Amino acid sequence: MTTSTLDTAQRVLPPLQIGPITVDTPVVLAPMAGVTNTAFRTLCREAGASAGHHPGLYVAEMVTSRALVERNTEALRIVTFGPEETPRSAQVYGVDPATVGEAVRIIAAEERADHVDLNFGCPVPKVTRKGGGGALPWKRQLFTDIVRAAVQAAEPYGVPVTIKMREGIDEDHLTYLEAGTIAESLGVAAVALHARTVAQHYSGEARWASIARLKEAVTSIPVLGNGDIWSAEDALRMVDETGADGVVVGRGCQGRPWLFADLAAAFHGQTVRVRPTLSQVADTVYRHGELMIDYYDGDEGKGVRDLRKHMAWYLKGYAVGGEARHALALVSSLAELRSLLDALGDAPYPGKDAEGQRGRAGTPKTPHLPYGWLDSRDLSPEWEEKLREAELSVSGG
Repeated sequence: MTTSTLDTAQRVLPPLQIGPITVDTPVVLAPMAGVTNTAFRTLCREAGASAGHHPGLYVAEMVTSRALVERNTEALRIVTFGPEETPRSAQVYGVDPATVGEAVRIIAAEERADHVDLNFGCPVPKVTRKGGGGALPWKRQLFTDIVRAAVQAAEPYGVPVTIKMREGIDEDHLTYLEAGTIAESLGVAAVALHARTVAQHYSGEARWASIARLKEAVTSIPVLGNGDIWSAEDALRMVDETGADGVVVGRGCQGRPWLFADLAAAFHGQTVRVRPTLSQVADTVYRHGELMIDYYDGDEGKGVRDLRKHMAWYLKGYAVGGEARHALALVSSLAELRSLLDALGDAPYPGKDAEGQRGRAGTPKTPHLPYGWLDSRDLSPEWEEKLREAELSVSGG
Protein backbone atom coordinates (compact mmCIF):
# COMPACT_ATOMS: atom_id res chain seq x y z
CA MET A 1 0.00 0.00 0.00
CA THR A 2 1.14 3.55 -0.73
CA THR A 3 1.76 5.55 2.42
CA SER A 4 2.29 9.14 3.46
CA THR A 5 3.78 10.72 6.56
CA LEU A 6 2.17 13.49 8.59
CA ASP A 7 4.16 16.44 9.85
CA THR A 8 2.62 16.47 13.30
CA ALA A 9 3.78 14.23 16.12
CA GLN A 10 1.32 11.84 17.74
CA ARG A 11 1.19 10.68 21.33
CA VAL A 12 1.20 7.05 22.42
CA LEU A 13 -1.92 5.69 24.13
CA PRO A 14 -1.86 2.84 26.68
CA PRO A 15 -3.26 -0.63 25.88
CA LEU A 16 -6.94 -1.33 26.41
CA GLN A 17 -7.84 -3.81 29.14
CA ILE A 18 -11.08 -5.76 28.60
CA GLY A 19 -11.27 -8.09 31.57
CA PRO A 20 -8.35 -10.52 31.16
CA ILE A 21 -7.77 -9.40 27.55
CA THR A 22 -5.07 -6.83 26.87
CA VAL A 23 -5.57 -5.04 23.56
CA ASP A 24 -2.36 -3.38 22.42
CA THR A 25 -4.20 -0.87 20.25
CA PRO A 26 -7.31 0.69 21.88
CA VAL A 27 -9.48 0.28 18.79
CA VAL A 28 -12.60 -1.84 18.28
CA LEU A 29 -14.26 -2.69 14.97
CA ALA A 30 -17.96 -2.14 15.55
CA PRO A 31 -20.25 -5.04 14.67
CA MET A 32 -22.19 -4.19 11.51
CA ALA A 33 -24.87 -6.48 10.09
CA GLY A 34 -23.89 -7.92 6.72
CA VAL A 35 -20.46 -6.27 6.89
CA THR A 36 -18.24 -7.53 9.72
CA ASN A 37 -18.16 -11.18 8.77
CA THR A 38 -14.95 -13.21 8.80
CA ALA A 39 -13.90 -11.87 5.39
CA PHE A 40 -14.03 -8.19 6.29
CA ARG A 41 -12.62 -8.76 9.77
CA THR A 42 -9.65 -10.49 8.18
CA LEU A 43 -8.91 -7.49 5.97
CA CYS A 44 -9.19 -5.07 8.90
CA ARG A 45 -7.08 -7.22 11.21
CA GLU A 46 -4.37 -7.71 8.57
CA ALA A 47 -4.27 -3.98 7.95
CA GLY A 48 -3.93 -3.23 11.65
CA ALA A 49 -1.18 -5.82 12.04
CA SER A 50 0.71 -4.32 9.11
CA ALA A 51 1.52 -1.34 11.33
CA GLY A 52 3.51 -3.69 13.55
CA HIS A 53 1.19 -3.77 16.57
CA HIS A 54 -1.55 -6.00 17.97
CA PRO A 55 -4.38 -4.55 15.91
CA GLY A 56 -7.35 -4.33 18.31
CA LEU A 57 -10.70 -6.06 18.75
CA TYR A 58 -12.74 -7.05 15.71
CA VAL A 59 -16.34 -7.83 16.61
CA ALA A 60 -18.51 -10.17 14.55
CA GLU A 61 -21.87 -8.96 13.27
CA MET A 62 -24.71 -9.11 15.77
CA VAL A 63 -26.41 -12.44 16.44
CA THR A 64 -29.74 -12.79 18.20
CA SER A 65 -29.78 -14.83 21.37
CA ARG A 66 -32.80 -16.90 20.39
CA ALA A 67 -31.27 -17.92 17.06
CA LEU A 68 -28.09 -18.95 18.79
CA VAL A 69 -29.92 -20.96 21.45
CA GLU A 70 -31.90 -22.68 18.71
CA ARG A 71 -28.62 -23.35 16.87
CA ASN A 72 -29.74 -21.66 13.70
CA THR A 73 -27.19 -22.41 10.96
CA GLU A 74 -26.60 -18.77 10.01
CA ALA A 75 -26.35 -17.74 13.66
CA LEU A 76 -23.64 -20.34 14.22
CA ARG A 77 -21.85 -19.12 11.09
CA ILE A 78 -21.82 -15.58 12.50
CA VAL A 79 -20.04 -16.75 15.66
CA THR A 80 -17.52 -18.86 13.75
CA PHE A 81 -14.04 -17.39 13.67
CA GLY A 82 -10.92 -18.16 11.70
CA PRO A 83 -8.02 -19.92 13.49
CA GLU A 84 -5.92 -16.77 13.21
CA GLU A 85 -8.51 -14.53 14.88
CA THR A 86 -7.52 -13.72 18.43
CA PRO A 87 -9.05 -12.49 20.57
CA ARG A 88 -12.45 -13.45 19.16
CA SER A 89 -15.34 -11.06 19.82
CA ALA A 90 -19.05 -11.76 19.36
CA GLN A 91 -22.04 -9.46 19.82
CA VAL A 92 -25.35 -10.76 21.16
CA TYR A 93 -28.75 -9.10 20.95
CA GLY A 94 -31.76 -10.14 22.98
CA VAL A 95 -34.66 -8.98 25.15
CA ASP A 96 -35.25 -11.99 27.39
CA PRO A 97 -32.73 -12.36 30.24
CA ALA A 98 -32.89 -16.16 30.32
CA THR A 99 -32.36 -16.47 26.57
CA VAL A 100 -29.52 -13.96 26.53
CA GLY A 101 -27.89 -15.74 29.44
CA GLU A 102 -28.11 -19.10 27.70
CA ALA A 103 -26.73 -17.65 24.44
CA VAL A 104 -23.76 -16.20 26.30
CA ARG A 105 -23.25 -19.49 28.14
CA ILE A 106 -23.14 -21.34 24.80
CA ILE A 107 -20.54 -18.95 23.42
CA ALA A 108 -18.41 -19.15 26.55
CA ALA A 109 -18.77 -22.85 27.38
CA GLU A 110 -18.18 -23.96 23.79
CA GLU A 111 -15.24 -21.57 23.47
CA ARG A 112 -16.76 -19.85 20.48
CA ALA A 113 -15.45 -16.42 21.49
CA ASP A 114 -13.15 -14.80 24.02
CA HIS A 115 -15.31 -11.72 24.54
CA VAL A 116 -19.05 -11.03 24.31
CA ASP A 117 -20.62 -7.63 23.66
CA LEU A 118 -24.31 -6.89 24.29
CA ASN A 119 -26.20 -4.70 21.82
CA PHE A 120 -28.29 -1.93 23.36
CA GLY A 121 -27.80 0.56 20.56
CA CYS A 122 -29.51 -0.70 17.42
CA PRO A 123 -31.81 2.07 16.03
CA VAL A 124 -33.46 -0.06 13.33
CA PRO A 125 -37.28 0.21 13.53
CA LYS A 126 -37.88 -3.55 13.27
CA VAL A 127 -35.94 -3.86 16.54
CA THR A 128 -36.99 -0.75 18.47
CA ARG A 129 -40.69 -1.07 17.65
CA LYS A 130 -40.66 -4.20 19.80
CA GLY A 131 -38.66 -2.62 22.59
CA GLY A 132 -35.24 -3.94 21.64
CA GLY A 133 -31.90 -2.35 20.80
CA GLY A 134 -31.59 1.32 21.66
CA ALA A 135 -35.09 1.37 23.15
CA LEU A 136 -34.41 -1.29 25.77
CA PRO A 137 -32.40 0.63 28.43
CA TRP A 138 -35.49 2.78 29.04
CA LYS A 139 -36.87 -0.25 30.90
CA ARG A 140 -34.14 -0.21 33.52
CA GLN A 141 -35.07 -3.44 35.34
CA LEU A 142 -35.17 -5.38 32.09
CA PHE A 143 -31.81 -3.87 31.13
CA THR A 144 -30.41 -4.79 34.56
CA ASP A 145 -31.70 -8.36 34.35
CA ILE A 146 -30.24 -8.93 30.88
CA VAL A 147 -26.81 -7.57 31.76
CA ARG A 148 -26.73 -9.54 35.02
CA ALA A 149 -27.72 -12.77 33.24
CA ALA A 150 -25.00 -12.32 30.62
CA VAL A 151 -22.25 -11.51 33.13
CA GLN A 152 -23.18 -14.43 35.37
CA ALA A 153 -23.29 -16.84 32.41
CA ALA A 154 -19.85 -15.80 31.18
CA GLU A 155 -18.09 -15.47 34.52
CA PRO A 156 -17.32 -19.19 35.15
CA TYR A 157 -15.47 -19.31 31.84
CA GLY A 158 -13.48 -16.12 32.29
CA VAL A 159 -15.14 -14.44 29.30
CA PRO A 160 -15.58 -10.67 29.71
CA VAL A 161 -18.90 -9.05 28.80
CA THR A 162 -19.18 -5.48 27.49
CA ILE A 163 -22.10 -3.35 26.35
CA LYS A 164 -22.59 -0.95 23.44
CA MET A 165 -25.39 1.60 23.68
CA ARG A 166 -26.71 4.95 22.48
CA GLU A 167 -27.43 8.09 24.47
CA GLY A 168 -31.08 7.12 24.72
CA ILE A 169 -34.27 7.16 22.71
CA ASP A 170 -34.38 10.92 22.13
CA GLU A 171 -33.41 14.18 23.84
CA ASP A 172 -36.16 13.77 26.43
CA HIS A 173 -35.40 10.13 27.19
CA LEU A 174 -31.65 9.80 27.74
CA THR A 175 -30.46 6.65 29.48
CA TYR A 176 -26.72 6.32 28.87
CA LEU A 177 -25.45 7.58 32.22
CA GLU A 178 -27.78 5.38 34.22
CA ALA A 179 -27.19 2.37 31.97
CA GLY A 180 -23.44 2.83 32.15
CA THR A 181 -23.34 2.93 35.94
CA ILE A 182 -25.72 -0.04 36.23
CA ALA A 183 -23.56 -2.07 33.87
CA GLU A 184 -20.43 -1.11 35.78
CA SER A 185 -22.00 -2.23 39.06
CA LEU A 186 -22.96 -5.60 37.54
CA GLY A 187 -19.44 -6.45 36.47
CA VAL A 188 -19.22 -5.62 32.77
CA ALA A 189 -15.66 -5.18 31.51
CA ALA A 190 -16.23 -2.01 29.46
CA VAL A 191 -18.99 0.23 28.10
CA ALA A 192 -19.11 1.80 24.64
CA LEU A 193 -21.26 4.77 23.70
CA HIS A 194 -22.39 5.74 20.21
CA ALA A 195 -22.94 9.40 20.96
CA ARG A 196 -26.28 9.72 19.19
CA THR A 197 -29.86 8.95 20.20
CA VAL A 198 -32.09 6.44 18.47
CA ALA A 199 -33.99 9.40 17.01
CA GLN A 200 -30.82 10.74 15.40
CA HIS A 201 -30.18 7.37 13.75
CA TYR A 202 -26.94 8.21 11.87
CA SER A 203 -27.75 11.83 11.07
CA GLY A 204 -26.09 15.00 12.29
CA GLU A 205 -22.96 14.98 14.39
CA ALA A 206 -22.10 12.58 17.20
CA ARG A 207 -22.03 14.43 20.51
CA TRP A 208 -18.68 13.54 21.91
CA ALA A 209 -19.38 15.58 25.05
CA SER A 210 -21.70 12.74 26.12
CA ILE A 211 -18.76 10.34 25.97
CA ALA A 212 -16.86 12.66 28.31
CA ARG A 213 -19.81 12.72 30.72
CA LEU A 214 -20.01 8.93 30.67
CA LYS A 215 -16.30 8.72 31.37
CA GLU A 216 -16.82 10.92 34.43
CA ALA A 217 -19.65 8.69 35.67
CA VAL A 218 -18.05 5.30 34.95
CA THR A 219 -14.66 5.20 36.61
CA SER A 220 -13.62 1.60 37.26
CA ILE A 221 -13.80 0.15 33.73
CA PRO A 222 -12.88 1.41 30.25
CA VAL A 223 -15.24 3.75 28.43
CA LEU A 224 -15.09 3.62 24.63
CA GLY A 225 -16.33 6.29 22.23
CA ASN A 226 -18.13 5.73 18.94
CA GLY A 227 -19.44 8.09 16.27
CA ASP A 228 -17.94 10.15 13.42
CA ILE A 229 -14.50 8.57 13.39
CA TRP A 230 -13.52 8.85 9.75
CA SER A 231 -9.74 9.02 10.20
CA ALA A 232 -7.00 8.25 12.70
CA GLU A 233 -6.86 11.95 13.50
CA ASP A 234 -10.57 11.90 14.40
CA ALA A 235 -9.89 9.00 16.77
CA LEU A 236 -7.06 10.83 18.49
CA ARG A 237 -9.16 13.97 18.76
CA MET A 238 -12.04 12.01 20.31
CA VAL A 239 -9.75 10.56 22.95
CA ASP A 240 -8.23 13.98 23.65
CA GLU A 241 -11.62 15.69 23.98
CA THR A 242 -13.45 13.01 25.97
CA GLY A 243 -10.84 11.12 27.97
CA ALA A 244 -12.15 7.87 26.45
CA ASP A 245 -10.00 4.79 26.90
CA GLY A 246 -10.41 3.76 23.28
CA VAL A 247 -12.57 4.10 20.19
CA VAL A 248 -15.13 2.00 18.35
CA VAL A 249 -15.06 2.42 14.57
CA GLY A 250 -18.06 1.56 12.40
CA ARG A 251 -19.05 3.19 9.12
CA GLY A 252 -15.71 4.99 8.77
CA CYS A 253 -13.96 1.74 7.81
CA GLN A 254 -16.51 0.56 5.24
CA GLY A 255 -14.54 0.18 2.03
CA ARG A 256 -11.42 1.25 3.94
CA PRO A 257 -10.04 -1.68 5.95
CA TRP A 258 -6.63 0.05 5.78
CA LEU A 259 -8.01 2.60 8.27
CA PHE A 260 -6.94 0.14 10.96
CA ALA A 261 -3.33 0.50 9.86
CA ASP A 262 -3.68 4.26 10.34
CA LEU A 263 -5.31 3.79 13.74
CA ALA A 264 -2.67 1.35 14.96
CA ALA A 265 0.09 3.69 13.83
CA ALA A 266 -1.54 6.78 15.34
CA PHE A 267 -2.18 5.23 18.74
CA HIS A 268 1.47 4.17 18.90
CA GLY A 269 2.82 7.62 18.11
CA GLN A 270 3.57 7.03 14.42
CA THR A 271 2.75 9.45 11.62
CA VAL A 272 2.62 7.03 8.65
CA ARG A 273 -0.80 6.78 6.96
CA VAL A 274 -2.01 4.44 4.20
CA ARG A 275 -2.97 6.21 0.97
CA PRO A 276 -3.86 3.48 -1.57
CA THR A 277 -3.88 4.04 -5.30
CA LEU A 278 -6.84 2.81 -7.31
CA SER A 279 -5.03 -0.36 -8.37
CA GLN A 280 -4.20 -1.12 -4.74
CA VAL A 281 -7.86 -0.67 -3.84
CA ALA A 282 -8.74 -3.04 -6.69
CA ASP A 283 -6.39 -5.68 -5.29
CA THR A 284 -8.05 -5.33 -1.87
CA VAL A 285 -11.50 -5.69 -3.42
CA TYR A 286 -10.41 -8.86 -5.19
CA ARG A 287 -8.96 -10.34 -2.01
CA HIS A 288 -12.20 -9.42 -0.26
CA GLY A 289 -14.05 -11.39 -2.93
CA GLU A 290 -11.85 -14.44 -2.40
CA LEU A 291 -12.38 -14.26 1.36
CA MET A 292 -16.15 -13.92 0.91
CA ILE A 293 -16.21 -17.11 -1.15
CA ASP A 294 -14.28 -18.89 1.58
CA TYR A 295 -16.75 -17.54 4.14
CA TYR A 296 -19.62 -19.09 2.18
CA ASP A 297 -17.86 -22.45 1.97
CA GLY A 298 -16.84 -22.08 -1.66
CA ASP A 299 -20.15 -20.73 -2.97
CA GLU A 300 -18.73 -18.28 -5.50
CA GLY A 301 -22.04 -16.79 -6.55
CA LYS A 302 -23.16 -16.08 -3.01
CA GLY A 303 -19.78 -14.70 -1.98
CA VAL A 304 -19.46 -12.32 -4.91
CA ARG A 305 -23.07 -11.15 -4.64
CA ASP A 306 -22.51 -10.31 -0.99
CA LEU A 307 -19.45 -8.28 -2.01
CA ARG A 308 -21.52 -5.96 -4.20
CA LYS A 309 -22.64 -3.73 -1.33
CA HIS A 310 -19.01 -2.83 -0.64
CA MET A 311 -18.21 -1.49 -4.12
CA ALA A 312 -19.43 2.09 -3.68
CA TRP A 313 -17.60 2.32 -0.36
CA TYR A 314 -14.31 1.11 -1.84
CA LEU A 315 -14.49 3.43 -4.84
CA LYS A 316 -15.57 6.57 -2.99
CA GLY A 317 -13.58 9.55 -4.27
CA TYR A 318 -11.76 7.69 -7.05
CA ALA A 319 -12.23 8.69 -10.69
CA VAL A 320 -14.29 5.68 -11.76
CA GLY A 321 -17.06 6.18 -14.29
CA GLY A 322 -20.70 5.36 -13.73
CA GLU A 323 -20.68 2.47 -16.19
CA ALA A 324 -17.83 0.72 -14.38
CA ARG A 325 -19.44 1.32 -10.99
CA HIS A 326 -22.73 -0.10 -12.26
CA ALA A 327 -21.02 -3.21 -13.65
CA LEU A 328 -19.18 -3.84 -10.39
CA ALA A 329 -22.43 -3.47 -8.47
CA LEU A 330 -23.82 -6.37 -10.53
CA VAL A 331 -20.73 -8.60 -10.62
CA SER A 332 -21.54 -12.31 -10.39
CA SER A 333 -18.24 -14.23 -10.60
CA LEU A 334 -14.65 -13.93 -9.46
CA ALA A 335 -13.38 -13.94 -13.06
CA GLU A 336 -15.75 -11.10 -13.95
CA LEU A 337 -14.64 -9.21 -10.86
CA ARG A 338 -10.97 -9.52 -11.84
CA SER A 339 -11.70 -8.35 -15.38
CA LEU A 340 -13.70 -5.32 -14.26
CA LEU A 341 -11.11 -4.34 -11.67
CA ASP A 342 -8.24 -4.63 -14.17
CA ALA A 343 -10.12 -2.36 -16.56
CA LEU A 344 -10.13 0.43 -13.97
CA GLY A 345 -6.45 1.15 -14.47
CA ASP A 346 -4.69 3.17 -11.82
CA ALA A 347 -5.03 6.57 -10.20
CA PRO A 348 -3.46 8.26 -7.16
CA TYR A 349 -5.15 8.48 -3.80
CA PRO A 350 -7.82 11.22 -4.07
CA GLY A 351 -7.26 12.61 -0.57
CA LYS A 352 -10.20 13.75 1.51
CA ASP A 353 -12.64 12.77 -1.26
CA ALA A 354 -11.99 9.12 -0.33
CA GLU A 355 -12.66 9.70 3.35
CA GLY A 356 -15.54 10.96 5.47
CA GLN A 357 -19.15 9.82 5.44
CA ARG A 358 -19.83 6.39 3.94
CA GLY A 359 -23.24 6.03 2.33
CA ARG A 360 -26.18 8.15 3.42
CA ALA A 361 -26.39 9.64 6.87
CA GLY A 362 -30.12 10.15 6.49
CA THR A 363 -32.21 12.44 8.65
CA PRO A 364 -33.52 12.26 12.23
CA LYS A 365 -36.40 9.82 12.57
CA THR A 366 -39.23 9.46 15.01
CA PRO A 367 -38.32 6.31 16.96
CA HIS A 368 -40.58 3.34 16.36
CA LEU A 369 -41.57 2.14 19.82
CA PRO A 370 -44.22 -0.12 21.32
CA TYR A 371 -47.44 1.67 22.23
CA GLY A 372 -47.06 3.32 25.62
CA TRP A 373 -43.38 2.39 25.90
CA LEU A 374 -42.36 5.78 27.27
CA ASP A 375 -45.15 5.99 29.86
CA SER A 376 -43.14 4.14 32.50
CA ARG A 377 -39.58 3.03 33.21
CA ASP A 378 -40.96 -0.32 34.37
CA LEU A 379 -41.98 -3.22 32.16
CA SER A 380 -45.63 -4.18 32.37
CA PRO A 381 -46.45 -7.91 32.63
CA GLU A 382 -48.22 -7.99 29.26
CA TRP A 383 -45.06 -6.80 27.54
CA GLU A 384 -42.82 -9.53 28.90
CA GLU A 385 -44.13 -12.04 26.35
CA LYS A 386 -44.38 -9.52 23.52
CA LEU A 387 -40.76 -8.50 23.94
CA ARG A 388 -39.61 -11.99 23.07
CA GLU A 389 -40.86 -11.29 19.56
CA ALA A 390 -38.08 -8.73 19.24
CA GLU A 391 -35.59 -11.58 19.12
CA LEU A 392 -35.39 -11.77 15.35
CA SER A 393 -34.42 -14.91 13.51
CA VAL A 394 -30.70 -14.15 13.11
CA SER A 395 -29.44 -10.57 12.94
CA GLY A 396 -31.21 -7.30 13.61
CA GLY A 397 -29.07 -4.82 11.69
